[in-house]
Amino acid sequence: MPFINLKITRDGVTREQKRQVIAEFTETLERVLNKPPEWTHIVIEEIDTDDWGFAGLTTTEYRKRLADKAKAAQ
Repeated sequence: MPFINLKITRDGVTREQKRQVIAEFTETLERVLNKPPEWTHIVIEEIDTDDWGFAGLTTTEYRKRLADKAKAAQ
């Protein structure tokens, strides 16, 4: 039984986008691995950008720095 645990940052993903992701992941597992859709379980976890970090920064801080650099380059 396939189980997909997808973690994304919480920043405006719509219900329709989540529905599409679930449908397309399910279709991929069926097409590539011959797994029946009724066997596939998908969980989408939305993580606040203050709770997700990389490169020594929270995602909130990282995105702010990118935005500041883009403004400075203009």
